[in-house]
Amino acid sequence: MPLRLDESVRTILLDIEGTTTPIAFVHDTLFPYARARVRSFLERHAGDPDVRADLALLSDEYAAESRHEPGLPPWEPVAYVHWLMDRDRKSTGLKSLQGKIWEEGYRAGELRGRGAVYPDVAPALARWRQQGKDIAIFSSGSIQAQRNLFANTTAGDLSPFLSAYFDTTTGPKREPRSYARIATALERRPAEVLFLSDVGAELDAARQAGMRTGLCVRAPAATPPSSAHAVIRTFDEVA
Repeated sequence: MPLRLDESVRTILLDIEGTTTPIAFVHDTLFPYARARVRSFLERHAGDPDVRADLALLSDEYAAESRHEPGLPPWEPVAYVHWLMDRDRKSTGLKSLQGKIWEEGYRAGELRGRGAVYPDVAPALARWRQQGKDIAIFSSGSIQAQRNLFANTTAGDLSPFLSAYFDTTTGPKREPRSYARIATALERRPAEVLFLSDVGAELDAARQAGMRTGLCVRAPAATPPSSAHAVIRTFDEVA
């Protein structure tokens, strides 16, 4: 059933993985690309203040983790990055470092034009902007990674359609306060924002903050779950 947009919805906030972009692209292309290059990247950028800031974040996260994770490897940045990636942790330090590695890949042309998006995404972004809606992104991937992905998609450069990006520096995706902060940054009342994601817990948090929500179920054979959120299979249903 279509999720109708009325005039009171002024901003559409989008998740990425499983919502605009196939999970397989992230896990089978982006993650392995970063993993294979972590060590050489850190060696080449050892003096970079931004990279050193990422390592400081990772060190702090490791110290906090070690209090309840006895199976942690001894501290070594690359080993810890791999450990986090193996568990798909939404670590701010990890995501920031991955974004920098992918940035090099885009600049080198190795990732340029490879950012996968579902076929309905580009037409929907154009349609929503034509309707006067602002479009923003909230992902666990860094803002740098988000910008690069949408500027280098298989459908072309989609960044002109996007007005704002948010990552975990705003807050965790499953906490209502993160969505309240986003609404404030967008200068919108929460009720003026529609958040679309494939993760029910994220939508629950957004709804608790007062946003409208839609659950994106992309797998063709998947049975839509019983949900308190409107369920869509394609952005064509948001009109």
